[in-house]
Amino acid sequence: METEKPETGRFAPSPTGRMHLGNIFAALVSWLSARKKGGRWILRIEDLDPQRSRIEYARQIEDDLNWLGLDWDEGGIDDTGSHGPYRQSLRANFYEEAISRLKETGLTYPCYCTRADVMATQAPHESDGRIVYAGTCRPASLSGKSDSPIITIPDTKRTERATRLFVPDEEISFTDRLYGPQSVNLASHCGDFVLRRADGAWAYQLAVVVDDALMGVTEVVRGSDLLLSSAQQIYLYRLLGLTPPRFAHIPLICNESGVRLSKRDSSLSMERLREEYTPQHLIGMLAYISGILPEPFPISAHALLPLFSWTSLRPTPTISI
Repeated sequence: METEKPETGRFAPSPTGRMHLGNIFAALVSWLSARKKGGRWILRIEDLDPQRSRIEYARQIEDDLNWLGLDWDEGGIDDTGSHGPYRQSLRANFYEEAISRLKETGLTYPCYCTRADVMATQAPHESDGRIVYAGTCRPASLSGKSDSPIITIPDTKRTERATRLFVPDEEISFTDRLYGPQSVNLASHCGDFVLRRADGAWAYQLAVVVDDALMGVTEVVRGSDLLLSSAQQIYLYRLLGLTPPRFAHIPLICNESGVRLSKRDSSLSMERLREEYTPQHLIGMLAYISGILPEPFPISAHALLPLFSWTSLRPTPTISI
């Protein structure tokens, strides 16, 4: 039975292009879940990538959400609310504080490996796209150090360095709201992971944990492609002495060829969708293909609230349109 305790949800898009149907689906389900129990909904702009993020894309995201009728209580580019700023590019001081606390644990270390170095250590049979760090730069003081490092990079050759976090060889378990019990061994799933890149950019895993904790987020709704990364975040919550939110991952929407959507799919971008559909038609279609509605009839987000239930959603990896 679902608890009636109000949730604080959030939608945290990256302003690197126009939103597509999959982004809208994540926003809609997150909004419905929070609003169903009278909770708050936060809009956070995850502009960690300085090369690809644009303020004009952030404005388009806000305009698209308003067009869909998905209102937020705090956040956005105007920093409405008491937990700002809500653009990650303006929150470096919070990440600095968190990484300092993590360094005090003795579990972080400098890493001089490039992406090419890391990719060179991957086994040929690994085909699922995961990159598992081999521990090349891990100091001997941390357990699990390889006796024969794969590569040796003197500090005098490379001055740029990332900050990595050691992970233990143990299972991290959690229960996803849609996909149920999960268990991930971080050592075999990803290895020691980056907290800050060599170019100074903050890593997603650190930023998302710090921001969700400081903003009081109690429920994270996002695509199933991020399901297993929850274990990395739970590990960070543990080290920082913070309480993790409830995780609720949802199926990815794929095009008619079975390929997951990206911002390069212009046919299903918000620019094209707004030309061809009303907000009610889009919301009705998403509610139908996800199992919330028995038929694809037009409906507003607010009118859909009484009909929404997590038990309606099917725990499949993807949904094809």
